[in-house]
Amino acid sequence: MSGINYRNVALFGLVAVLLIITGMVQSWNTALGILNMGLISAVMALGVNIQWGYAGLFNVGVVGFTALGGLAAVLVSMPPVNEAWAAGGARMMLALAIGVATIAAAVLAWTRLPRGALRVVVMIAVLIVGFILYRAVFDPARDAIEAVNPSATGYLGGLGLPVVLAWPVGGLLAAGAAWIVGKTALGLRSDYLAIATLGIAEIIIAILKNEDWLARGVKNVNGLPRPVPYEVDLQAAPWFLDLAERFGADPVSFSTIFVKLCYAGLFTVVLLLLIWLTQMALNSPWGRMMRAIRDNEVSSEAMGKDVTRRHLQVFVLGSAVVGLAGAMMTTLDGQLVPSTYHPLRFTFLVWVMVIVGGSGNNWGAVLGGFLIWWLWIMVEPIGHWLMVNVITAGMAEDSALRDHLIGSAAQMRLLTMGVFLLLMLRFNPRGLIPER
Repeated sequence: MSGINYRNVALFGLVAVLLIITGMVQSWNTALGILNMGLISAVMALGVNIQWGYAGLFNVGVVGFTALGGLAAVLVSMPPVNEAWAAGGARMMLALAIGVATIAAAVLAWTRLPRGALRVVVMIAVLIVGFILYRAVFDPARDAIEAVNPSATGYLGGLGLPVVLAWPVGGLLAAGAAWIVGKTALGLRSDYLAIATLGIAEIIIAILKNEDWLARGVKNVNGLPRPVPYEVDLQAAPWFLDLAERFGADPVSFSTIFVKLCYAGLFTVVLLLLIWLTQMALNSPWGRMMRAIRDNEVSSEAMGKDVTRRHLQVFVLGSAVVGLAGAMMTTLDGQLVPSTYHPLRFTFLVWVMVIVGGSGNNWGAVLGGFLIWWLWIMVEPIGHWLMVNVITAGMAEDSALRDHLIGSAAQMRLLTMGVFLLLMLRFNPRGLIPER
């Protein structure tokens, strides 16, 4: 029992109490919704903590890797659109193959040819010819695919596989993008990494919004398959009706609670597995080496460590975890909406979770994910209640100032996050559960 940190247990107990109070005061559907997104946010925070807490890598493109996870949910779980594949699927695959071959040929020319003007000319010629061929095949294929029932489909669809398989695929997509960024920027100064991750994130979001053939763009993909039962199916199942009667609950509302509990069970299993893996990695020789590189790169290089290679490893691993969380979130939402991927929500807020929870500590990142998400959701209704019942209680009903203050209550979450982060950095910069 001496190894138990009662302060940390109390902090997690506080989060549990906040969720219970939310369920009692508002509704259990609201509380479970916050819990599920808190679990996903904790996974995201773990991914960023692997990069920043283990190795000191500043990734400001979290939103892009999250979006790649969401894209994986569509590509894996949605059924294929046979008409679109017949119209231009083969040509689209050929175009993508030409694009990959062009990049590979350009890289090969740059690495194999001797330095000089010939190498530059050959590489430029390969890129120009490859681009012309790519566009000649890609444009007709894209137009043919997007013309197939654009109001309902207009894209190739997915593989029609179970949606849970999309979660590791989302991690692989994000890891692939991270490898490309890392090979380009990790050998340079840390600020170049921040610029590169910011740029690749915006490119990913722009592709999702504009390439309708891939995932319908801003027209969104709805009705993703679910790994849990549908509410209407539960309401028609005799065993569920008996269970609802046993608890004295309305079958309709009880079915939504049951579904959210199923999601919570799945997400909890993923989070616990990730915590176990990350704790094992942190306490291993590899983890000690990463912290040594983080604290003093020069000394680590003098000891024979390949700093750039190790940075690439941890950057890919952290991005894979973020992509996994992105696929989980899209599965929970049941739809892919590219316009909702904002850096404020999926980069800044995740960084607040890591900093407040305690960078370098996996349990701290998890705590920050739960606590900050609860604040993000609940600050707005709490702020509205304070504005109406406390701050403007003595003002006249027709007061312009009163109307302005009440109307501004929706912005309380932004102010609260900023103030909370500043207070933490000032009085507890190592976080609620600091690194040992």
